[in-house]
Amino acid sequence: MKQSDHSTGLTVTVLGAALLGFAGIFVKWSAPASPVMVGFYRMVFALPGLLILAWRSPKRQGITPEATQRGTFWAIAAGLCFTGDLWTWHVSMRYTTVANATLLVGLAPLWVALISVAFMSVRLRKRFWGGLVLALAGAMVLGFAKGARWGTGLGELLGAIASVWYAIFTLAIGKARVHLSAPNALLWVVLTCLVGFGFIGMAQGNAFSGFPPQAWLALAGLGLVVQVLAWWFITWGLGHISSSLASIGLLTQAITTVLLGWVLLSEPVKPLQGIGAGLMLAGIAMAALAPPMPKLKAQ
Repeated sequence: MKQSDHSTGLTVTVLGAALLGFAGIFVKWSAPASPVMVGFYRMVFALPGLLILAWRSPKRQGITPEATQRGTFWAIAAGLCFTGDLWTWHVSMRYTTVANATLLVGLAPLWVALISVAFMSVRLRKRFWGGLVLALAGAMVLGFAKGARWGTGLGELLGAIASVWYAIFTLAIGKARVHLSAPNALLWVVLTCLVGFGFIGMAQGNAFSGFPPQAWLALAGLGLVVQVLAWWFITWGLGHISSSLASIGLLTQAITTVLLGWVLLSEPVKPLQGIGAGLMLAGIAMAALAPPMPKLKAQ
């Protein structure tokens, strides 16, 4: 992979992660829609845009039908994991604070790195591990600055489980991107999530309508800005950088969330949050300069 492709991939991924910062704002404005309905309509409003992007996406040369099937399999698996991630994360916030849940789901890059090394024969440099530690330390500082504290334990456990779902999702969508274009991979993810959230909503007896206009606008913004634009950028970037590096770049979302909360919700910004953001950016930069080493050949 060319260095220019690597740099562009990381830049686009971080830009997409920054746009993910709008997710928390739109979720807050989508009340009184239930967490499951937020996930369902996020996919509903994203679907038309992704259908257009997938239709206009040029066909990739040299990809066999078997390879396309493998890519589709991984994209559907990613959709199932993303459904599990969002559902578990939303439920965790019923039992703990938003700050706690956000802090714990930020553990995903650690799980991505460990799974990659343990099961995918990926070899990561010491500098990458140093960048991971810095980025996670920055995420912890941001979380504690926003009020994260240990609670009863159930919400924290669910938040940690959500981080594992998110990690496996990141790895699966990276696998899908080997064989599928970004819009096609993302389309399968959204279709899978749509079915998953629809099934959960019906099983729980959630109301599918009756929301005020502000909630519908917020749900539309969540689908178009977050699920289409942000995740299109991120999914495209995953075709050019490793899943391990992408997972660290996704932590940029936490920084944007703080800034948007300050601008749109008048939430105060503390100096400690600036320190956390600085640590995260330093960690991303360090990890970006340490691409994975070549895999060891079997003897």
